[in-house]
Amino acid sequence: MKKETYSNLLQNAWIDLHDPQVAWQIAILLGCFALAWGAGRALRLSRVEADGIWKLGVGGLRRILFPIVALLPLTLSISLAKRWIEVDLLRLFVPLLISLLLVRLFFYLLRHVFARGSIVRSFERAIAVLVWGGLVLHVSGLLPDVIDILDDIKFHLGTQKLSLWLVLQGLFWVVITLLAAMWLSGTIEARLMRAESLHSSLRVVFSRIARALLVVLAVIIVLPLLGINLTVLSLFGGAIGVGVGFGLQKIASNYISGFIVLLDRSIRIGDLITVDNFYGEVKNITTRYAVVRALDGREAIIPNELLIATTVLNHSYSNRQVRLALPIQVAYRSDLEQAMKLMVEAARRHARVLADPPPKAFLLRFADSGIDLELGVWIDDPESGVLSIRSELFLDTWRAFQEAGIEIPYPQREVRILPGADAAPV
Repeated sequence: MKKETYSNLLQNAWIDLHDPQVAWQIAILLGCFALAWGAGRALRLSRVEADGIWKLGVGGLRRILFPIVALLPLTLSISLAKRWIEVDLLRLFVPLLISLLLVRLFFYLLRHVFARGSIVRSFERAIAVLVWGGLVLHVSGLLPDVIDILDDIKFHLGTQKLSLWLVLQGLFWVVITLLAAMWLSGTIEARLMRAESLHSSLRVVFSRIARALLVVLAVIIVLPLLGINLTVLSLFGGAIGVGVGFGLQKIASNYISGFIVLLDRSIRIGDLITVDNFYGEVKNITTRYAVVRALDGREAIIPNELLIATTVLNHSYSNRQVRLALPIQVAYRSDLEQAMKLMVEAARRHARVLADPPPKAFLLRFADSGIDLELGVWIDDPESGVLSIRSELFLDTWRAFQEAGIEIPYPQREVRILPGADAAPV
């Protein structure tokens, strides 16, 4: 459509509204909208079940189905009806529907590229306002004038002469290429996470490397499109090197340590570790930190450098079996063999106690108030918690002791007064 047509489009559409024949245009618009609504109801894409890339495609089609179906009969109606009636009002809705299609498709892809709660998603409304504002300028014919004004605002960056319009174009293409790169990296990451033949740590490593390479590739592609020589990156590379050497060495150390941890698989997702006096299960390992969740629900963000530079107790490195020791004291007059037998039987009845290695009871020492015994059991699911199983085993043992008449002593002392002992002088 020509520039002068866009300049007069709103004015001509306003004139059409005062023409009695505008009823035909309104009827055509309502028919196109009704057809688009009916197509959405008939296809029922919201009920279609799909996975992976097909799910993304079905979701995108559901978002843009209405403007696409409305555009097809609208453009056909314009080409046919313009022989008999004015169609400026119909023409006004063509760019509106096209912009609606692009905005819906853009935000749908944006939601899949960035995680929920991302800072980018909080700017969706602002981006939508910019898109619709550009559309209004385009339809009203003011967009070329705005572009000329932005192009006249020039400034120098070193030896490079830039304009505000060129900077805005650069930002636009940088955002588009980065979005494409991150969407592609997300697709690759989803495919890698489904690869059961690869270890979970290797999947994380490959997905992080793929994302970094795609982002760098996007920047390398967009800079020549803007007329910027890639040799300027050497300046930024030197600045980054100096920054890493002085102020960013901790950050760089954490990133490098993260790749080392993921590659050597000394700590894996799902392992139970103790680091910096914090015990819990490794829930996630990123390139900068690891998330360790304690059994009481607390989560610690552990820098990867700490996993490399300090001693880490991995309770499930070679296997997930953990031994629990339960101390129990009985009175001196108790039948020790029967008491130890009851302790072992109580452990064998518990569902979480392993049969191999079997539970065993030990005599530790002859204490002041009684005889110290210990029940040793093995479990292979420590992530389910150890407090509950200790409580249940203690309770079952106490019940067995009650039935057998075995006494659990309490601290006691004997005081003997010797006859004939003289009282101490005051």
